Amino acid sequence: MVVLNKIYTRTGDKGDTALGNGARVAKHDVRVEAYGTADELNCFVGVARLHATKETDDALSRIQNDLFDLGADLCRPDMEKDAEAEYPPLRMTDAQVDRLEAEIDLMNAELEPLRSFILPGGSELSAHLHVCRTVARRAERLATELALNETVNAAAVRYLNRLSDWFFVAARMANDSGRKDVLWVPGANR
Repeated sequence: MVVLNKIYTRTGDKGDTALGNGARVAKHDVRVEAYGTADELNCFVGVARLHATKETDDALSRIQNDLFDLGADLCRPDMEKDAEAEYPPLRMTDAQVDRLEAEIDLMNAELEPLRSFILPGGSELSAHLHVCRTVARRAERLATELALNETVNAAAVRYLNRLSDWFFVAARMANDSGRKDVLWVPGANR
């Protein structure tokens, strides 16, 4: 369990921060950007929950917990040393990805196929979920950039990829099962 007795430590006053393994890196390091963006996404999910139905709120609550798991995973480099760690690091799992896929399939079964791209908007919840979708995509881009030079848990990247899909389908559900989606009309304002 985490215990925070003091919120400020002054250890990052010169622009660096500690990773989960104790190593210090610049606060703008791509690893910090990746898990920081997961944290930012978690905040946007919290805002979306203010507009959610009970069922969607429950799903978003699970996602918020997963996002803390994701941050814990991304902040801990050296996956190859996991077995040597005093405490096994928390890593994302395929089961978390599978759960998202199952939820996407259930929601998508209620939607008509798309015949146009969708403009973000419609209901308040849908608009917030579209923001979540784009922040999830940014977190995924950062995680894949990190993976170019360092080992990254493949389940974490898959989770982010699936999560943005989840937000897209949930945004359509929030627009009266897609009936109130705002459709893109190519060249409408020429």
